[in-house]
Amino acid sequence: MSSQIVAVVDDDPGMLDSLVRLLGAWGFEPAAYGSAEAFWEDHVFSKAICVLLDVNLPGMSGIELRRRLRDAKSPLPVIFMTAESNEPTRNAATAAGCVAYLHKPFAAEALFEALKKAAASRPADRWLSTA
Repeated sequence: MSSQIVAVVDDDPGMLDSLVRLLGAWGFEPAAYGSAEAFWEDHVFSKAICVLLDVNLPGMSGIELRRRLRDAKSPLPVIFMTAESNEPTRNAATAAGCVAYLHKPFAAEALFEALKKAAASRPADRWLSTA
């Protein structure tokens, strides 16, 4: 079975903690990062099945991190999350490449659906099979 690491990158400690607890309850192995730089330096993206990525981070933004992943030819699916959902941000996130775009606060069900979409974008990972 492939790894079930889900990386979470958010500078809000409360949001980070909530997502880590939720993902853990669902049986995933969450890897939490308070910045894009910390995530990038850890190289967990080579082992993770997807990353939940805040758009607005201090330092390197989530969109900048997504571009770096793309430039590095990483197949890691990205689920963007943001508290500031506006058209320019949504367009930038979509252009950078994401499987889902969630507006905070979002329902657990919306996150689970986004995780299923991420799984579908990586056919070798069947960790959320609905069959």
